[in-house]
Amino acid sequence: MTLPKGIYIITGIMASGKSTIAQLLAEQLDKSVHVHGDIYRKMIVNGRKEMTPQPSEEALEQLRLRYHLTANTVKTYYEAGFTVVVQDNYLGVETKTFLQELQSKPVYLITLNPSINAILQREKQRHKTGYHAWQVESLYQVLIEENPQIGLWIDSSDMTPEETITEILKHVESAGRIYV
Repeated sequence: MTLPKGIYIITGIMASGKSTIAQLLAEQLDKSVHVHGDIYRKMIVNGRKEMTPQPSEEALEQLRLRYHLTANTVKTYYEAGFTVVVQDNYLGVETKTFLQELQSKPVYLITLNPSINAILQREKQRHKTGYHAWQVESLYQVLIEENPQIGLWIDSSDMTPEETITEILKHVESAGRIYV
């Protein structure tokens, strides 16, 4: 499919469908790459500090490092001629930190925002558990209250992954840009 070359950021809380949607979107594009930002968190073998509702300064520094490494990877692929689809939990005020690193590139910010009930259902069906330190409701509140209200927000509660992709493609084709 021919969409504008750029960086497509897929975000949302855990179990919102980020991995599925990012992979499907990348598969729709001619020359594309799917970057999992969370891989940089997983690379820390010893000394990893997880994000919690009251994160330590070290956890925040590791989050910023993760965002920085992801942004560098994304920019490198983009400059090599790829359309990049990147996904991670870009939540709260640190979302702006990540976006600033990409400010000179064409960025399409897509926030998956299914209902709390849909998240709870999806979490039960997953092969992994994302909610340890967080409750769905409190993380959802961070997304709604602290994330910048920019780009395309999709309530995918009652949508299949394919319907969600169709919605994204419709907005990119009609609006030209979701966020720059």
